[in-house]
Formats: sequence, C-alpha cells, structure tokens
Amino acid sequence: MQFQAIKRSKQIIIPAFKIAANTREAEQSCLALLQVCGAVPKLIQIQTHIVKLGLRNNPLVLTKFASTASDLKAIDYASSFLFSPDSDAHIYDAFLFNTIIRAYAQTSHTKHKALYFYSVMLKGGVLPNKFTYPFVLKACAGVGDLNLGKSVHGSVVKFGFEDAVHVRNTMIHMYCCCAGGIECARQVFDEIPNLDSVSWSAMIGGYVRVGWSSDAVELFREMQMVGVRPDEITMVSVLSACTDLGALELGKWVESYVEKEGIQKSVELCNALIDMFAKCGNVDKALKLFRNMTGRTIVSWTSVIDGLAMHGRGMEAISLFEEMIGAGVEPDDVAFIGLLSACSHSGLVDEGKRYFSSMVEKYERVPKIEHYGCMVDMFCRAGHVKEALEFIHKMPIQPNPIVLRTLISACRAHGELKLGEIITKQLIREEPMHESNYVLLSNIYAKMKHWEKKTKTREVMDKKGMKKIPGSTMIELDNELYEFVAGDKSHKQSTEIYEMVDEMGREMKRAGYVPTTSEVLLDIDEEDKEDALNRHSEKLAIAFALLNTPPGTPVRIVKNLRVCDDCHSATKFISKIYNREIVVRDRNRFHHFKDGLCSCRDFW
Repeated sequence: MQFQAIKRSKQIIIPAFKIAANTREAEQSCLALLQVCGAVPKLIQIQTHIVKLGLRNNPLVLTKFASTASDLKAIDYASSFLFSPDSDAHIYDAFLFNTIIRAYAQTSHTKHKALYFYSVMLKGGVLPNKFTYPFVLKACAGVGDLNLGKSVHGSVVKFGFEDAVHVRNTMIHMYCCCAGGIECARQVFDEIPNLDSVSWSAMIGGYVRVGWSSDAVELFREMQMVGVRPDEITMVSVLSACTDLGALELGKWVESYVEKEGIQKSVELCNALIDMFAKCGNVDKALKLFRNMTGRTIVSWTSVIDGLAMHGRGMEAISLFEEMIGAGVEPDDVAFIGLLSACSHSGLVDEGKRYFSSMVEKYERVPKIEHYGCMVDMFCRAGHVKEALEFIHKMPIQPNPIVLRTLISACRAHGELKLGEIITKQLIREEPMHESNYVLLSNIYAKMKHWEKKTKTREVMDKKGMKKIPGSTMIELDNELYEFVAGDKSHKQSTEIYEMVDEMGREMKRAGYVPTTSEVLLDIDEEDKEDALNRHSEKLAIAFALLNTPPGTPVRIVKNLRVCDDCHSATKFISKIYNREIVVRDRNRFHHFKDGLCSCRDFW
C-alpha cells in the first residue's frame, strides 16, 4: 500500500514538472518574439500567442508586452488587453504598472491616463517603488495641475521616497510646470542635501519657463560657485535666459564656456546659441553659427529666419527661406510665421501676400491665428488700414484681441481715428478688465484732441483698479544687468542719470526734436508732460549707458513693451547727437538707430 501511494505521488509530480518546464519555454518564446517585434500587426499576433500558451496572467510577459507596445506607440491597445474584463489585474506588480504609467507619461496628449493607472495601482494594493514616481510626476507636469502635484508629493513622502534624488529632481520639474508652483519647486530644491547637475538644471529651466530669467542667471552663478559642472541641458536653459533678457555679453561668455569646458554641442545647444545671438542683437553671428553647423533641423532654419525678420532684414529672410526649400526642408507653421513677420517688418506687402497664398495652395497648410495676425500686422505697418480691415472680415476664424489691437494702433497711426475708436470700444466690451484696451482708447482720444474723453477713460481705469503696465528697460554693462522703470530713482547714479537726461533733452531740442506729448496719459500741462516723457525707462537706460561707456561705442537695451512714438523719435536724435549706434529690442522687433535714422524706416 505504501509503495502504491508513493508510485501515485510520483505520477502526480512528474506531469506538474513537465507543465512548469513548458511554461518557462513558452515564457521565453514570447519574450524572444517581443524582443524583435517591430510592428503593431506582429504585436497583435504575439498577443494571440500569449493567450494560447496560457500566459494571460504572466506579469513578466505582460510587462514586456506593455513595453514593446509603448515603443510602437500602441500603449492604448496594450492597456485594453491588460485590463480587459477577463484579466486578473490583482497579480500585476509594480514593474508592470510602472511600464504603463511611463508609456502614458511620455505621450503628448494622454498624460492623464498615466495618473489614472497610478490610481488603479494604489486601489489594487500594489505598492509603488522609487521608479514609479518620476513617471507619475512627469505626467503631473504635463497636466499642469498644482493641487494634483501636491497630492502626489504627499504620497512620495508617505511611501518614503522623498530622499531619492531622481524623484526630487522630477518633482522640481513638475512644480515648475504647474501655474503658481515655482515657489514650491524652489523649496524642494533648497531641501536637497546633495544637489547634482540635474537638480540645478531643473530649477534654472523652471525659472526660465515662468519668465524669471534674472533668477535663472543668478542661480547659474551660484551653481558655478559651488563647483557643480553644468551639462548641455543647463547651458540651453541659461542661453534661453540670456535670450529673454537680451544679455548678449553673458551669452557670449556662455559660448566661450561651452568651448572651454568641452561641453557637447548637441543640435539643441547649437540652436539655442543661434537663437540667443539672433534675439540679443547679433544676427550676423547667428548666421555664421548656422553656416558652420552640421545636422541642421527646421528649428535651426527658423531661428535665423525669425532673427533676420526681427532686425528688419526681410529680403535676407526670404532668401534663406528659399534656400531652406532648396535644401529639401519642408517649412512648418513656425517657418511661415517667421517669413510673414519678415515681410511685415520690411514693408514687403506683395511678397507677404504671395507667400501666404503659397502656404495655403502649394504647401496645403491651414493658416492659424498667428499667420493671420502677421498679415494684418503687415498691412497695418504699411499703412493699408482698409485692406487690413477687409482681410479681417474675410478670415474664416474670429480675430483675437492681439489682431484687433494691431488694427487699432494702425488706425491711430494713420488717421483712421473714428474706426479705431469703434473697434476699441467693441474690444473693451469683450475684455472689460484688460488695461491696454483703455490705454489704446485714451491714445486715440489724445490724437483726436478729445481731452475730456481721454480724462474720463483714465477715471474708468482708476475705478476698475487698473494701471498701465509700467515700462521697463534692461541694459547689460560689465557683465551686470540693470533694469530701469519709468521715473526710476533707485539707482546709485540716479542724480547723474537725471542730469544726463536733462542734457539730452536740451541737445535734442536744439537739433529740432519736438516731444510727442499726446502719448502721456495724465491730464497735466505740456511742460509736465514733457517731463513725464523724459522719465521713460529707455531714456534713463540710454542716459546710464552714455555716462558709463566710452564715446562712440554701441548701446544695447531691451524694452518690455513696444517703444512709444516719442522715445522712437528721441532715440533717432540721440544716436546722431552723441554719435552712437543704439540697438533697441522691444516686444515686437529690433530697432537699429544710427546717424539719426532707424533700421525700421518707421515700418513699426
């Protein structure tokens, strides 16, 4: 009896061993097939194979299946299989969930699904690990929900992963991508005991992303002081900060630093250098870098085209665009925006019309509001206000406020004041809390000499608690950035600066300058209006430059707003009186003032 029992047990054990061996073989077979799978139809065949071999609930095979699907951009298909009604998700582990979460976090439009599967993971009792949270936080960054990000941060602390450097670095990035999260990002950054180059890059990049470029530059200097070597990602962010600030000298230093330290000059870094030089006033250097560059991308071409456009070198921009087409590079939406902008800034109306038609008919691109805006801007700069209005009426999409404000400014500049008043009042009805609409209306009333209506407009602004955005001007001198605002007296050289402003005013009047006092919003007498104009930030910055730079050297300044009529006129006089080339970058373009003339030829 005992012998028979033993015999029976062996009969039971032997088939079980064979099943286990067959399962391993099937598992290895599926893994090998997935390893070489390069197309979705083959993935579907492998899925059928998985089901037939009884591996429907094998976490190892299913994880590889999800990973392969992710590589093939078919993660939706994979997740529908993995989480179908007949699947047993209770056996899934953190590695499988991480694979799915990572796949969705890397998509452009379905990052929210990464967060959904993270919640499924937690509800299923599967504990996340330190590899889970970088993917979840990346998804939070894409969604941009600050409260959701804070909730995930709480989970990171709860599960004890707050000290993982990679998790913290991704958390900095996440907070920087959420509106209002930059302070939280800095707090996380300050709490990291051993900051690496990724930590610094994430925080510097975050400052650039929210427009705090001065803080980005300052943090980069701190990074250097503590001896952390930046990588190419850091340098791209720093160059973006230089571009935003118009800090040409700092940008030049970054270029030499990259060379000296042997930092890899990736295509992205080369493009950032080109963009920086183009937007900081040295478009010829940008063009030289572009010519010496190998492996150009569409971004390389468009950066130079856009730079030439900003400097009013329209024919050169057109020539480069045609060269790009000849090189077999298909123009994208951004390339056409740069091209149409070049036509606008150089008064090339016929060329602009031709290229707009070419974009639609030859390249079959549907124009976006930015393209329509370039065309309206082009007509307006050339004084073709009626044609701009007709173009707007024929647009298949509604004009946005930016397009309408462009038209209003043109109405004021070219004498179509009643039309400008009508459109501005319509815009105020649609945007009752946008201060620039009231400023536009006030300026129109000033041009019409309707002083009472101008004063009433100012009173409406006061009642609504609105103020005109203060003009500010940045200037770089001896590797330091200085910012001036209208009426600024905070600078240690304030007394000398205002004395210089007074001297500039006297010399300009001798040369025939007449202040454009209608620009002043305040209801005050003419003498006080002239004084208010003299306190504009660009005049203070120019005075500062004249005091602190050798005679005859160029002056470069960056204005946060569009240069007003009066400052544009005054700078032409200053360039001739003091024999200086003055380069002004405002929010629209570059103005190169020399010998009493401006490169924009008043197409601005």
